[in-house]
Formats: sequence, C-alpha cells, structure tokens
Amino acid sequence: MTNPSDIEVFILGTAYPLRGGLASFNERLARAFKDAGYKVTLYNFSLQYPSFLFPGKTQYSTDSPPEGLDILSKVNSINPFNWLKIGREIRNRRPRLLVLRYWMPFMAPCMGTIARIVKKNHFTKIVAITDNIIPHEARFYDSCLSKYFLKSCHGFIAMSKTVLDDIGHFDKTKPRKFYPHPLYDNYGKPISREEACQRLNLDPSFNYMLFFGFIRQYKGLDILLQAFADQRFEKLPLKLLIAGEFYIDPRPYYRMIDELKLSQRIVMHDSFISNSEIPAWFC
Repeated sequence: MTNPSDIEVFILGTAYPLRGGLASFNERLARAFKDAGYKVTLYNFSLQYPSFLFPGKTQYSTDSPPEGLDILSKVNSINPFNWLKIGREIRNRRPRLLVLRYWMPFMAPCMGTIARIVKKNHFTKIVAITDNIIPHEARFYDSCLSKYFLKSCHGFIAMSKTVLDDIGHFDKTKPRKFYPHPLYDNYGKPISREEACQRLNLDPSFNYMLFFGFIRQYKGLDILLQAFADQRFEKLPLKLLIAGEFYIDPRPYYRMIDELKLSQRIVMHDSFISNSEIPAWFC
C-alpha cells in the first residue's frame, strides 16, 4: 500500500491572501489532506479578476495568513502564456491528484487549459469540485466555457444535486459524485450568545434572524425584506441582521427598507466579514 506521505496533492483555486468562503474552503481542504499525511500544495491566483470586473471593495484578506500551508500565488486567470507555464510546471511535478475548484465559467479557459497540459503526463488524476456549472446569473457563452472545462477533467464532485445533474447534461461518461457541503470547523471556538451580542453591539433582549454573505440579486434579499415586513413579525422580539458586502447597487435595498418601514427592525452591516469576526455572527 502506498504511504500517503509519498503522494502529492495539488489544489488549484483561491487561497490566502485572497479572501472569501472559497479560499477558506480550499485552505481547509488542504489541511484535511495534510492531516491525512499527504503532501499538499495550493496553487493560488496572483490575479483572480481584473479590478474592473470585481464588484467588491477588495479581493484581499485582512486576516493573518494560515499556518503550515504551502500556498503558491502564481496563476493569472487572464494570461494564456501563464496558463501554459503553470500547466507545464504542474505536469512536470507529477502530483498524483490535481483538484480544481471550479465556481464560475470565467475560470474555464484558465483551468481547462492548465488541466489539458497536466493530463499529458498520463499520471496525474484531475478532479473538479464544482460549485456551479451554469451560474446563477447566466450568460449566453457560459455553457460553451463550462463544456471546455469539463472535458479537461477525469471526474467531478458536486455539493448540490442540481450541479450534479448539470454536469450530466455535459458529460454522462465520467464519474461524478454528490457530497454535501461539509460544516466549517476552521473559524475558531464557538462563543456564547451574550459575548456575541456584546461584540456586535446588539440588544440581547431580541432574537435575531441572519442574512449572511455577499449580496447579489439572485440571493433574494429583496424577497426576505418583503417577507419580514409581514405584520406578524412586528409583534415578535425579532430583528433581521444583514451582514455582507453589496456586490450590486445597494440603493434599491435601502429604499425598500424605508418604504417597508423596517429601519428600526434591521441591523445592517454592509461590509465584508473577516474570518476572525465570523464566530460572533454564528454563535
């Protein structure tokens, strides 16, 4: 039997110093492989999105770097010459497994090209963890891009059955498995409700409903606001917490809050929540 310490696993996807849930997931995945004894390298993006395409305030984390992880920030998502270079580098390093974290068709040319080059070593198995094949805000060219990417992989993991079915529309022959998204255990120890309220300056006499994460149109914050305006909620000691950075124009949402007379029942924190702050929001 092969000793795990003799097996190299590469993960290509976002990682520190890039911020967000994808980076946290990939770092936690790398740590799980490492804890199991494998040699792990994270290939991160030196350029994830051109600044004019990024809807948020910054792509970079303000947290401390994760300890004990080998992170190489050298993949440029829009430079084909870089794709060729990275593809040849990984091909020559011959990891046993290359995990591609695919979350949007914009990354298909980059990841699909790198994977095609790596496959030429006839040794490395390439598995994609697919968050979305057809994005929530689809464009006419998305299917072509995802098809290009999917053809480059040996197999797929999906964390929703909808995405698993989407993969099947493009490729019915390659292995694909559904695994539900695991629970995060990498944001520190839980804290008490009392401490969380103190940290967030919340009145502990109220109960709180949480909307958390980047705010985009498809996530349905407008529907939640309309529902929360129901008169039955007014009688409850309940407030709505909105915690996340707007990736769209926030003005329609603030206007809706005013029109629905919800301003006294909503606590708005419209900025990115760093990893170190997360325990207070999920106590």
